[in-house]
Amino acid sequence: MKLSTRNRLPGTITEVVKDDVAAKVTLQVGDNHVVALITRESCDELGLEAGMRATALVKATDVMVLTDEGLA
Repeated sequence: MKLSTRNRLPGTITEVVKDDVAAKVTLQVGDNHVVALITRESCDELGLEAGMRATALVKATDVMVLTDEGLA
């Protein structure tokens, strides 16, 4: 499969938390964690579960996080 996405973060799934509509999937990527919120349907179709190897693909124009401590 070919993709244009260049931001690929391979890792291991450490946690999958499902509710009726969505699933929170946490991947250990090196020393960091990546958390993705996906549909429950996609999670079930992919058979995602802790311990599986997976790759997070990031395709976004902006990803920002700011706290009050970050303001000078």
